[in-house]
Amino acid sequence: MPSPLRNGIGTNNMVAHMAIASPSPLRHHHHFMSTVSQRKMRRLNYLVLLFRIAAFSFSLASAVFTLSNSNSNNHSNSTSWLNFLSFRFLFAANAIVAIYSLFEMAASLWEILKGGSTLLPESAQLWFDFSHDQVFAYMALAAGVAGAAEAGRLKQGPTCQGDGQSFCIQADISVVLGFAGFLFLALATLSSGFRLICFLATGSLFPMM
Repeated sequence: MPSPLRNGIGTNNMVAHMAIASPSPLRHHHHFMSTVSQRKMRRLNYLVLLFRIAAFSFSLASAVFTLSNSNSNNHSNSTSWLNFLSFRFLFAANAIVAIYSLFEMAASLWEILKGGSTLLPESAQLWFDFSHDQVFAYMALAAGVAGAAEAGRLKQGPTCQGDGQSFCIQADISVVLGFAGFLFLALATLSSGFRLICFLATGSLFPMM
């Protein structure tokens, strides 16, 4: 009886068995790269969520400080934030940013809990985040600049003298909180822009690196 190894049948079977038993190194490489990419994407999502929470907190605080800022000790010469267009703009801008940041916090939590699945369709979510981040960041910056300029003008007049000093201090606090909200919203804009660029370049929220 001829040996199976002589005609190559046994050798072919052994090679096939070894190929099945031992996975390809390329397959291990792709699995490793996919795992690394998922970890990086998860870290980026947590970082974006942190930016959203900070932007929400500072913008909400600025809106609350502006809303409660009034000096009514002297009824004949009462001072309120409603008397100044810049402070009304500051309140409206920070209130809008706070509401928007609250929605984006929910979207980020959804993406984290669902393992990368976006609340809206993926492309729509990325374009929505990046475009609205830019619009509201510019709005918050403009409102902060307007509020800071108004607060500076008030310090040069009688409004900040005597009992009105507390009004000007609280106005300064509102402006500073608004700028802090803008800073974290700008960081979120950079993150959403990075995600959008990765999606347009590779078709994924995060590149395979």
